[in-house]
Amino acid sequence: MRQRLSSEPDRYRGRRRVPTPPRSRYAIAVTAAFAGAGVVAMGASNMPDAKQVDPQALKGLGGNQVAAEALAERDAGADAASRGESRDSAAKTKVSAEQAAADVWLLPLEQYTFTSGYGMRWEKLHAGIDLAASEGLPFKAIHAGKVTQAGYFGAYGYAITVEDNEGNEVIYAHSRRVLVKKGDVVKAGQVIGQVGNTGASYGTHLHIEIHVDGAPTDPIPFLRQRGVDIKLQVESVYAGMAAAS
Repeated sequence: MRQRLSSEPDRYRGRRRVPTPPRSRYAIAVTAAFAGAGVVAMGASNMPDAKQVDPQALKGLGGNQVAAEALAERDAGADAASRGESRDSAAKTKVSAEQAAADVWLLPLEQYTFTSGYGMRWEKLHAGIDLAASEGLPFKAIHAGKVTQAGYFGAYGYAITVEDNEGNEVIYAHSRRVLVKKGDVVKAGQVIGQVGNTGASYGTHLHIEIHVDGAPTDPIPFLRQRGVDIKLQVESVYAGMAAAS
């Protein structure tokens, strides 16, 4: 090594020289770098490759999506069906109310006393029922139909006959006054006459007969089958509909 002459300028004067690290430190640093790189490589090798994702897993995810869409479509369809059913239900309710008003059977009087039933009386068929009531009290049609007879009718006195759509006839007899005429169409609950004592009558009352296929039938069971109990004075549950129509 050449010795520096005293006359040569000192290039390092005023500067701090960084000490040279021992070789053992270089070895440690290099070893740590290689070890870190290995860890990173091992972690990367464990990460799933997008090209190697399990097809069954993808299929499962797709199936879940399809199921969710199907549920959404079903809910939407159910809502639409519900709205449609609501409209249909409202229409059916209206039709049902109108039909009920046409088919309803009612009591003929607000107040009366049941005095005589259907059957043999004085060796002769009493073909109807008698309901005692005050003279002049209005009586109503017990069912809708067309008036086929109105006026004085022999032993029936002033009487009214109403025929319904099924051909059944209802006769209201011994009236004081009739308030309809032949050919009129009446509704259930409509006032058609007044209680009287005309014809072969033995007291003020309303006599009612019902004829099916041209022959008289007992009005008590006939009306009971249609929601009206003459003896208990109970009307059909549809009486309110008929009154409102």
